[in-house]
Amino acid sequence: MKDIGNGIGASCFQWGRSQGSMTQRGRRLDERVAIVTGGASGIGRGIAERLAADGARVCVADLQHDAAATVAADIGDRAIACAVDVTDEASVDRLVAATVERFGGLDIMVNNAGTIAISPLVDTSLETWQRLFRVNVDGVFLGARAAARQMIAQGRGGVIINASSGAGRRGGRFVSHYCATKAAVMLMTQSLALELAPHRIRANCYAPGHIETPMWDTIAARIGALSGKEPSAVLAEVEASVPWGRFGTSGDVAATVSFLASDDAEYITGQTIGMNGGELLA
Repeated sequence: MKDIGNGIGASCFQWGRSQGSMTQRGRRLDERVAIVTGGASGIGRGIAERLAADGARVCVADLQHDAAATVAADIGDRAIACAVDVTDEASVDRLVAATVERFGGLDIMVNNAGTIAISPLVDTSLETWQRLFRVNVDGVFLGARAAARQMIAQGRGGVIINASSGAGRRGGRFVSHYCATKAAVMLMTQSLALELAPHRIRANCYAPGHIETPMWDTIAARIGALSGKEPSAVLAEVEASVPWGRFGTSGDVAATVSFLASDDAEYITGQTIGMNGGELLA
């Protein structure tokens, strides 16, 4: 059984060295400061790039520092890269401190880092169960707590946005452990929204459906092996299950996260927003 991660990760910052090829799509996040964990690849990279394009200064945070530095360089001089292990309390606190030191504050915390494992219940080890909870739940808790402390001290409000999943709303074969973590994030976020509202700090979740990332090749191979299907058949079945007729993209997710981070979403807190092409989940 194999754990699949999108970068859970963690030393400090490095300025991007080039202007990149990004185009301006509007500046609704002008001069705000954001952290995106798991920002070196996949959905996290898409979020970091979109927030920067919409005007934010962004810390691309990931366990894989070199990969994060590449993303920061592609974004340009509005981005830095930080290494962070989201399961380590001191590492997360250093991440927030480093971002504040460089940019002067923190306005948006995107707790995107996560991991998944595909396995039948009877074959799932306690170690795997605990690892998913450390990354997907403890990581969100530590990131939200560090961000909230900073935002409360600043006294100007802020936004905390957490990664959940459609799997947090409906169970699935071979992913009971993953579903449990994503459901936990949803209720944690609701509680944060209630507690932090007096400080003008909003907390929301984004819950992607089937998003086309390199991770899906590994997932399809693992599900295929467990169900006796070719990976290509698994992917075709998944895509056919989406009413909109295609996998989502990291850009689909990033657009929603940018909206939630903006003043356009000022009255939205405690919510879980799905991006799933019309899949209706319980």
